[in-house]
Amino acid sequence: MSEADDSAFKRGARLTLSPQSQPAPPPRPVVSFHRKELDTILRLYGRMVADGEWRDYAIDLLKDKAVFPVFRRSSEMPLFRIEKDPKLARRQGAYSVVATGGMILKRGHDLAQVLKVLEKKKHLRVVDA
Repeated sequence: MSEADDSAFKRGARLTLSPQSQPAPPPRPVVSFHRKELDTILRLYGRMVADGEWRDYAIDLLKDKAVFPVFRRSSEMPLFRIEKDPKLARRQGAYSVVATGGMILKRGHDLAQVLKVLEKKKHLRVVDA
């Protein structure tokens, strides 16, 4: 401390903290998929890769939602986006499947039920001859 600072301190002058020295507010939690949710999504992804429908995916963890986009080729736009938005959990449901154009295909509270919209339908039937 210099002599001027020392004398001001003795006279009872208060030191003010600069805004930079104040503690930063705690960071907001990032929305993410839990282990059970990822397991459900990756099972579907594995089946679709085995069928040759999907080839790549990404995981985007944002402040307000978590997104799992699925690609046919990594250089293209995603075919579908599986989204988790906790703000919508009490209303329409936290989970949704969104198509390429932004149209919501299905939304709900149960991830397994929402993902059924992406399941391939079997068109084989037993026919009596």
